[in-house]
Amino acid sequence: MAVLVASDLDRTLIYSSAALALTAPDAEAPRLLCVEVYGSEPLSYMTEASAALLAELGDAAVFVPTTTRTREQYGRINLPGPAPAYAICANGGHLLVDGVSDPDWHARVLSRLADECAPLDEVRARMEATADPLWVRKHRVAEDLFAYLVVERELLPEDWVKELAVWAENRGWTVSLQGRKIYVVPKPLTKSAAMREVARRTGAGLTLAAGDSLLDADLLLAADRGWRPGHGELAETGWVAPTVTPLPERGVAAGERILREFLKACR
Repeated sequence: MAVLVASDLDRTLIYSSAALALTAPDAEAPRLLCVEVYGSEPLSYMTEASAALLAELGDAAVFVPTTTRTREQYGRINLPGPAPAYAICANGGHLLVDGVSDPDWHARVLSRLADECAPLDEVRARMEATADPLWVRKHRVAEDLFAYLVVERELLPEDWVKELAVWAENRGWTVSLQGRKIYVVPKPLTKSAAMREVARRTGAGLTLAAGDSLLDADLLLAADRGWRPGHGELAETGWVAPTVTPLPERGVAAGERILREFLKACR
C-alpha cells in the first residue's frame, strides 16, 4: 500500500533563523543544514537529524512538499533525499510533476476560481484602499492566484484583519495571518484538493500530513492522520481535530519530531 506524505514546509519542516526557537545552550544546539539560499545568503534550515529522516522518508513514502510558496520561491529550496516526483505550490494552484506545472490541473483550478470567487483585482483594490502604509511594507500577488501583505506586526491593528476577513468571506476568500504576512486566498484554492489528486494518481492507500497555519487546516483534515507543531496559527488558536495530533515541540525541534512521526506511521 502506497503511503502519501503531504507536508507544509515553512515553519513545519524548514525554518528561518528567526523561527528556529533554539532553547538549549549554544554548545548543545543541534547541527543545522541550510536548505535555502536567497540573494547569496542562507535563509532556511533544518537539523542534520531532520535531513537524514527526510532522506529516509523519501524512500518509504511518496513525499509531496506542499506549500503556499510560488513555484519560483519553492525552487530555491534544496531538500535532502530523492527529488520529489510531485510538489504542490501556490496553496494548490500548481501541481508540479517532475518539477513542471501540470497544465490540466491548473486549468481546473482557474475554472473553479472564476465560478466561485470575486476577482483577484477586487480583493487587491480593497486591500490597497484600506491598508495603512504606516504598517504595510509590501503588497504582493502570488502566481495571479492570491494576494498577501508583509506588515509590521507590532503596528498592525487587530480590527483591520478581522474586518478584512468578514469582507472577504462574503466574496469567497479567506484571510490568514502568518507571522509578518497577511494572506488573502480564494476558498477553492486548497492544498487538500491537490493532495487528493496526487493520492488518486499514485494509488495511495494512506495519507499523512503536517502543517502549522490556518491555510494547512484543510490539508490536515483531508489526510488520514495529521500533526501540527506547538507553534503557529493552529497552535495559537487551539485548533484541534480527531485525526490530528498536536505536538508540544516548537521551532526546528518540531520539524524533527514530525518527520519521526511520519516514518513511524509509514512502518
